[in-house]
Amino acid sequence: MKILSTDKLSKTVLELRNRMDMTQEELGERTGIHRIMIGRIERDDFIPSIVQLQALANVLGFDITDLFVEKERSQPFIALRSETMSEAEKEGVDALLGMMLALRQQILLRKRLGHESNHQA
Repeated sequence: MKILSTDKLSKTVLELRNRMDMTQEELGERTGIHRIMIGRIERDDFIPSIVQLQALANVLGFDITDLFVEKERSQPFIALRSETMSEAEKEGVDALLGMMLALRQQILLRKRLGHESNHQA
């Protein structure tokens, strides 16, 4: 299966914009994409919508299909390795694990309280 390579997209936009001697502001005016978003695309920090992607392709003259790469085999546990996560992702995982532990404690308490209620009745 092929997926959009945001790395290829960022390099393509930056390279073609520079080759055309265009500023981010000028590219933004021609595509309708704010210059800040252009910068984020070039830093691989933002994925444009399909409409924005088509506008970039039209102005810069590239074929969108060239940005697709074969999806690599995924490793299911790689997502939990902390060195592959951003700080926001780490915080999200920590929050999720905290909620799971709290839920487990509630389940155990309810079971315990349920057993105590049955013995007292």
